[in-house]
Amino acid sequence: MEKTLVLTLIFLLSTACTGLQTALNSAPSSSSTNSSYEVVPISDVKWEQLNPARGDKSPQAGTLWGDRRGLVPTGFLAKFVDGFSSPPHIHNATYRAVVIKGLIHNDDPDAARMWMPAGSFWTQPKGEAHITAAKGSVNMALVEIDRGPYLVLPTNKAFDSGERPINVDPSNIVWVGLPGVPATDDNGPKLAYLWGSLQEGQSNGTFIKLPPGFTGKISSNASSFRAVVIKGQLQYLRADSTTLKPGSYFGSQGELTHRISSQIDQETILYIRTEGEYKLLGD
Repeated sequence: MEKTLVLTLIFLLSTACTGLQTALNSAPSSSSTNSSYEVVPISDVKWEQLNPARGDKSPQAGTLWGDRRGLVPTGFLAKFVDGFSSPPHIHNATYRAVVIKGLIHNDDPDAARMWMPAGSFWTQPKGEAHITAAKGSVNMALVEIDRGPYLVLPTNKAFDSGERPINVDPSNIVWVGLPGVPATDDNGPKLAYLWGSLQEGQSNGTFIKLPPGFTGKISSNASSFRAVVIKGQLQYLRADSTTLKPGSYFGSQGELTHRISSQIDQETILYIRTEGEYKLLGD
């Protein structure tokens, strides 16, 4: 099976840098009593076996939001030991994934190894037989589903959902400047569109690249906003600033502004999943 390689990604987010209210230094700001937020450093993630049937050979899973055993949208981290290779299998739910650390291969059982480094994005359609393998001392990926439960099933239950897989190497991610940022500003924040619809109320996934030393705000009025650190290190600014290393997560529901700062000597990349648009503005 030939996989689709995405070479051109187009992003259009109107009025993305206008109308952003000023955030307080002490905490995320909100104008709604119905809004809420959460911050989960990777050091607080609780790990368990992703596929208990495999015992000690099972990858480890750490939930960031949702419940992969339930019927809700879910994001979790998956960790694999060096040399891990799964048997051929299928899933009952389509998933999207981003490599955070190490090298990961995900393809048809008979396909040659195509190692995806950190910053790669891939999708795995439900019902399609595949294997997953890992190479490196530390291998970790973000996995998300729109609806659970997330199950591992044998290949004799395979079916064609009509969806097709996508593997995108970091070298093929197309970064564009945000609206309102001068086109000549090579050091400004950048954005890449990955999947979904940008219409209000629709789900979508994007990368945001923050330059070293960036300080600013992300505001959202979506019913669900999720952000995971893929590369670099972020300070989540509130009364007690929280350090967010790769694999850490912050999110919100309702109208809320998150105040953030990237590491002074390294760019930071975030994966953001939301229903509708969000706004980013530097100080």
